[in-house]
Amino acid sequence: MELTAIPGVGEKTAAALSDLEDPERALREGDVAALARAPGVSEGRAARIARAAIRREHEDPGEVLATPRAREVYRGVLSLLKERTVTDYAARRVETLYPSAARSRIEEVRAFVEGATDRDPDPAVLDALDGVEPLEAPGEVRVRDRCLATADAERYAEAREALPELPVEVVDDARELAELARGYATVVVLDEAFAGVDVDGDVRVRPDALERPDEVVPERALAFFAANRDRLRAAARVARESDLDPPCDPDRLEGALSRLSTDGEVAGDEELDRLSAAVNDLDAAVSTAESVANDRLRESIRERDVTVEGSDLLSLVERGAGVDSLLSRELAEEFAAAVEAAREQLVDALALEGTEADLARRAFPEEPTFPVEHEADAVARLREELSAARDRRAARLKRDLAADLADLRAPAEELVRAALELDVELAVARFARDFECTTPDLGGEGFAIEGGRCLLLDVPFEDVEPVDYEVAGVAVLSGVNSGGKTSTLDLVATVTILAQMGLPVPAEYARVEPVERLFYHAKTQGTLDAGAFESTVREFADLAREGDDSLVLVDELESITEPGASATIIAGILETLHETGGTAVFVSHLAGEIRAACGFDVTVDGIEAQGLADGRLQVNRSPVKDHLARSTPELIVEKLADEHGDAFYDRLLEKFDGT
Repeated sequence: MELTAIPGVGEKTAAALSDLEDPERALREGDVAALARAPGVSEGRAARIARAAIRREHEDPGEVLATPRAREVYRGVLSLLKERTVTDYAARRVETLYPSAARSRIEEVRAFVEGATDRDPDPAVLDALDGVEPLEAPGEVRVRDRCLATADAERYAEAREALPELPVEVVDDARELAELARGYATVVVLDEAFAGVDVDGDVRVRPDALERPDEVVPERALAFFAANRDRLRAAARVARESDLDPPCDPDRLEGALSRLSTDGEVAGDEELDRLSAAVNDLDAAVSTAESVANDRLRESIRERDVTVEGSDLLSLVERGAGVDSLLSRELAEEFAAAVEAAREQLVDALALEGTEADLARRAFPEEPTFPVEHEADAVARLREELSAARDRRAARLKRDLAADLADLRAPAEELVRAALELDVELAVARFARDFECTTPDLGGEGFAIEGGRCLLLDVPFEDVEPVDYEVAGVAVLSGVNSGGKTSTLDLVATVTILAQMGLPVPAEYARVEPVERLFYHAKTQGTLDAGAFESTVREFADLAREGDDSLVLVDELESITEPGASATIIAGILETLHETGGTAVFVSHLAGEIRAACGFDVTVDGIEAQGLADGRLQVNRSPVKDHLARSTPELIVEKLADEHGDAFYDRLLEKFDGT
């Protein structure tokens, strides 16, 4: 796919998208999270790029939403859909749904919706989804306990590029290799020439090391799982709670992740924990052991009466001997017991075994001294031994775990994508259920809605009165104030937009003729000045010329100028739309005047008020076909005439009848 061929994607953005592992898949599937991982591409920008790619794929002719009010209705619908998502990803993903004039795109989404609405939005699944997020790239991995070694300059350069996580050293002979082995827990030699060389330490000759990076640097594979541990576990939980067909066994994934800490280290191995604790606690344990020996020796000295004869004291002074000689002569057994207690304390505190325990015993000398002090060299040797054992075991466990996880990475990534897409499906399912939606029929002329309820009213959905309305061609919608004319236009716009998004609509039944352009002009506030009026007329001139394959919804256009002139202008617009074959609904209080001015038999529908009760209108919200609705003033005059039987009110009623 030529990325720059996508509308709105320039060379810079195309280069950023090319850095992704599989940009074509991300664009094809609308994977906003993957697109947003491209350098400099935000999630909002990613959604726009995905929409543009979809338009290009389906050869979508252009923007259906032709006016600000049409776009407001779309945003309102989209907001209701986004409110039913759990993850941020799904909220962005639904932004790739838009009203399209391309039948292939509409059918593509309808196929998706068919599967989505079969999903059960179980609360347990929604709760599990709360922890799912798009996977992130791990941070930079650096390994200091092992290195690569080679005598070849070209091999050196290859190694640095292939395994940047490891130090790479140059060695010319066995002596240099031995020195290197003293500084690292493991040395991986890339040259076959060193095979059979006998040096101390963990030295491995692996000419194939660069081709097997996960075996040499298991931290690379583990870093991905560590960085995404919680996300993966959440996705595994979603798989268990839902009817999702997982690409990998969630229990196996969970089991492997339980052996991995969030910092990429192996968790749950008792021997590794023992060695790590021994290294970390060594200094404190040595200090405690010294205290045990010295406390015991002090107690022994307090309890003993030591007698030194004059000749012995003189001999000790002449030889320059000190208390150590006295301890050796008088308290040898007590000193030996104190040192043994220190040794046992150190071995027990660190849970040392075998040669480790032997090294620990050397930390306290046989020669009497007070206070008892540890041998620094012996402790350093013990530390080296423990650290090397810890690092060797950690490396082996990491290799084993990385091998277990190696074949899980791709399925794990797919599992997270599936969980995130499930959130999108469940959002559609919840939308359809919450608003009692049905799949609309596509085709025919104009639109037909039965039992439709507007989603944009500021009342609970269950309190919205259902509306039936059908228009083929051009119609004027009349009715009383607050009778529901504007909400009827909103309903028509909503049903049309949802149908062309490929989504179900809030109605018992609906049929929609897909259009290339939706013109929805909201009510103008106040009379326009001359310049604004001219601009509005020009706009409607363009609209009239483009009326075919369009749906035109206009709310009280008469407010742009004087009523008489407005009726004439609206009649002229309707005549042009009628001639071009467009579908249009104009809401107007001048329906009678418009009908009189029209050069064709324009349909006038009415939202009929049935009367007044306690000062409030009783309205049938469904427009009555071919019926000019009575106005609110007429109803009020009729009520007064009935109540008072006054000739004045009767005369006023006659005036209404004459209009």
